[in-house]
Amino acid sequence: MTHKQQGNILMNTLSKLLIKIAYIDFWLIVVSVFLLDLITKNFFLQYWQPYEVVEVLPFLNLVLAFNTGAAFSFLADAGGWQRWFFIILTIAVCIYLLVLLSQAKPQQRFYRVGLALIIAGALGNLYDRIMHGFVVDFIDFHINQWHWPAFNVADSGITIGAIMLIIQWWVLDKKEAGK
Repeated sequence: MTHKQQGNILMNTLSKLLIKIAYIDFWLIVVSVFLLDLITKNFFLQYWQPYEVVEVLPFLNLVLAFNTGAAFSFLADAGGWQRWFFIILTIAVCIYLLVLLSQAKPQQRFYRVGLALIIAGALGNLYDRIMHGFVVDFIDFHINQWHWPAFNVADSGITIGAIMLIIQWWVLDKKEAGK
């Protein structure tokens, strides 16, 4: 093997390593959000009574609620099959998002963080569905008598990540294309 070939192999190995290092932030976000979600849900399961309401602010309550459906309790009364449907759907979506991540450029940090937040939230709710058969919710925003559906840290990660992807696609990608 020539010195040039050895140099090419070394450079190729180093570039792969640098790309992997660039994605460490992705995994730190996924693990951090997943653990925060798990810890907060376990706290409420241990110390809160179901549907016990504690007012924190005039527009914010803490309440332990159980959601067998999806967002906004979609399919919550479907008879049980939805649990397995959402488990399979969540796994498929996570795989798709990992493919998107693999195609992302290292400099697309905003985009990668958005993907990480969505994956972390999806994994947090997936854990609940597998372990409990429902998703544990505990954050209740409201205005007077109108209540937003209860949610959790995982749902917050999914929502913030989705907003970041929309900003990436509708604003940042258009700016980049215009350069």
